[in-house]
Amino acid sequence: MILDSHCHIQFKGFDEERAKVLKLCKKKNIFLHAIGTQKDTSKKAVELAESHDNVFASIGIHPIHLFPTHVDEEESSFVSREENFDEEYFAELAKSNRVIAVGECGMDLFHIPKDRAVEEILSKQKKVFLAQYNFAQKYNLPLVIHVRNAHKELIEVLETLSKPIRGVVHCFSGDWSSASKYLEFGLNLGFTGIITFPIKKTEPKIQEDLWEVVSKVPLDRFLVETDAPYLAPQKYRGKRCEPWMVEEVIDKIANIKKISITETQKLAWGNSLRLFDKIKVK
Repeated sequence: MILDSHCHIQFKGFDEERAKVLKLCKKKNIFLHAIGTQKDTSKKAVELAESHDNVFASIGIHPIHLFPTHVDEEESSFVSREENFDEEYFAELAKSNRVIAVGECGMDLFHIPKDRAVEEILSKQKKVFLAQYNFAQKYNLPLVIHVRNAHKELIEVLETLSKPIRGVVHCFSGDWSSASKYLEFGLNLGFTGIITFPIKKTEPKIQEDLWEVVSKVPLDRFLVETDAPYLAPQKYRGKRCEPWMVEEVIDKIANIKKISITETQKLAWGNSLRLFDKIKVK
């Protein structure tokens, strides 16, 4: 069994083929963790999880949704909607036994509105991240943490926490210096199809650093994910990423760590169950 520990199967991009994708995942014995990024996508994640026994849900507010921001990625282009973390709203969603985590929350200095000062953005991101951290503590749930171009800033926030933090740094793509800090805090590292990308001739160190992290991360501290519909593994570049493609991430980790694919799969599944301890699989 495999858990795609971070995907967005509830997003509109899957509306026409969601049933087909879910059926294929079930056939491959792949479970999905549908990650909320704002109120509506969190609600949809819960609704989907409650109607499919191979889907679980996370609820939260992504940092790009704290301000109206133009997001232009390879897979989509949109203007994010400004929202705040409404604890009362999310408390209702947290009543579902299919909710296994809080997030995607965190810090992002890559997608920032041009008409706002960085200090203002950081201030609000820190405030909302801490609100979701406290919410996760209250409901005994781990965090799904997003960080992009803000490792230093996030680590500074983590150093202020008075209680231990449980969670995963999703789509980790930094170097060992940042990775080791997160591991010291007790966090796990989530790897996506990015680890299957080839080295860029213009910036070889970026991928080399990431592969070093994969090689060094303890066997009990990594998770596998796709971030579908984004970041399709190299084998499927140019196509919409789908949760079953997490198999490519498993294969690459096995190759880098020089262990079998079967062992890597078992380790990833066990790590997922330890972190997301509300998962119940029949």
